[in-house]
Amino acid sequence: MKPVERRLMREIPVLRRHMTYSTALALLAAGLVVAQAVLLATVLADSFAGQGTRLVPLAALGAVMALRALLTWARGVLAQRAAVDAKRTLRDRITGRLRDTGPLRLAARRHGETATLLTRGLDALDPYVVGYLPTMAATAVVPLTVVGWLLWTDWASALIVVVTLPLIPVFGALVGMHTAQRTARQWQLLSRLGGHFLDVVAGLPTLRAFGRERHQARVVGEMADAHRRATMRTLRVAFLSSFVLETVATLSVALVAVPVGLRLLGGELDLRTALVVLFLAPEAYLPLRAAGAAFHDSAEGIAVAERAFAILDDEEDAPSTRAVRAPVPDARTVHLHLDGVTVRYPGRAAPALRHVSLSVRPGEHVALVGPSGAGKSTLLALLLGFVAPASGRVAAGGTDLADLDPDAWRAQVAWVPQRPHLFAASVADNIRLGRPGASDGELRRAARAACADLFIEALPQAYDTVLGDHGSGLSAGQRQRIALARAFLKDAPVLLLDEPTAHLDPESEAAVTRATVGLMRGRTSIVVAHRTSLLPHADRIVTVRAGGLALPRPASTEGLVAP
Repeated sequence: MKPVERRLMREIPVLRRHMTYSTALALLAAGLVVAQAVLLATVLADSFAGQGTRLVPLAALGAVMALRALLTWARGVLAQRAAVDAKRTLRDRITGRLRDTGPLRLAARRHGETATLLTRGLDALDPYVVGYLPTMAATAVVPLTVVGWLLWTDWASALIVVVTLPLIPVFGALVGMHTAQRTARQWQLLSRLGGHFLDVVAGLPTLRAFGRERHQARVVGEMADAHRRATMRTLRVAFLSSFVLETVATLSVALVAVPVGLRLLGGELDLRTALVVLFLAPEAYLPLRAAGAAFHDSAEGIAVAERAFAILDDEEDAPSTRAVRAPVPDARTVHLHLDGVTVRYPGRAAPALRHVSLSVRPGEHVALVGPSGAGKSTLLALLLGFVAPASGRVAAGGTDLADLDPDAWRAQVAWVPQRPHLFAASVADNIRLGRPGASDGELRRAARAACADLFIEALPQAYDTVLGDHGSGLSAGQRQRIALARAFLKDAPVLLLDEPTAHLDPESEAAVTRATVGLMRGRTSIVVAHRTSLLPHADRIVTVRAGGLALPRPASTEGLVAP
């Protein structure tokens, strides 16, 4: 058993129960196999001997066959339920890890690959749970039971079975090692194809603008063809493996059948015993042959499980294990402190922030200015708890944010990013993201405060208008005002604004500025600003350069040039 399989058993309890049930059912099935062979041999031997067909053995044979069919059905039902539960457990764990991962780390992932893993990928576990695990349980039980009965019935035939039986797993392992490598390659290509296709669909307008859509169509076609070739190579190996295992099993049964036939002709063996041996010999090899076929069907599921555990084991994504030791303070009355904070991102030599110290009073409005990439958005991400400092401390009222429940702290923070994400839902649902239980009246007041009510009411179904992906159908300024309406509706005491007026035309900028100034009133506000429209409303302007803070200066736009 591979390490990933042992981990699946260790961390998913339903699979351990599934193996227990499968082993018990396999043991019952093995007993029924022996009983069916003995009863069938008895009925046939009596018929050949001219004694007629006795009803009792015939009825018992029918009952045994019915019980075998019932056991097969029960095993399939239990296996399907175990597969559903196992996939649900892994999906819940992966989505939980992604939920606890900061947005900056999530943005670095290829979303298409993650979506492929959570959907088509984890469905590949079905053959492993439904086919491979029950077959492995039968492999451990049925051959031993059959060989034990053969030893008691005809030790010479049992000896041949014992000698030839190991040949099947040996040949299966030799081919299986090659299959595992090809299947891992096949899954890697499928994951890349899914991720790239999602990127192409999302960027189709840009590709059309630059006349590159046909080139990307060829790229997707080439990737799909590479996946097809990898799949066909994997199938060729699987068919070769099946041929090898079937050939070995057939020759092994022949090695048993030929001596039995010669001894029967020589009078050394009675017909009933010979028939029992001939009926049981194929049953000894059957689970091993089935295990070989099930291994090839389940190889993709094993590769997917390895990828799933790689996400769960990513230390960069791991949520903090620090115990929550302090109650969340009231953000309306606390100072926000950054004390000697340094932030590093994976793959970057220079830190995003270096030994930064900053204090913000309750109700104070602080504007952060500086060139792009200086670390302004990282500073907001620190206050949101999206990133953890490599050194230093981020505190609210003297309490380290790492000691607080992050969800309870974020409930007191409203965040308006530079490019707010709007979901493919109604305008009302997008605004209610700030407070899902808000009434229609509160929703409309928030939209009015954000200067968004006029354009919303002009939409075909007003607040019930369903938006496209990423808010398609709305302008950048309209999307920004919906994000501000969210913040108004949330009514949080701490407000973090990341360039709310960037990339807007003058008219939209003026509307967003008026709404933002109203939103900042009475709240502790930190605004990242590249334009000067919001700077006169700040109590203090802090310049961020190369991951450090310059000396703060009072709010004034005189002589200021937007970087």
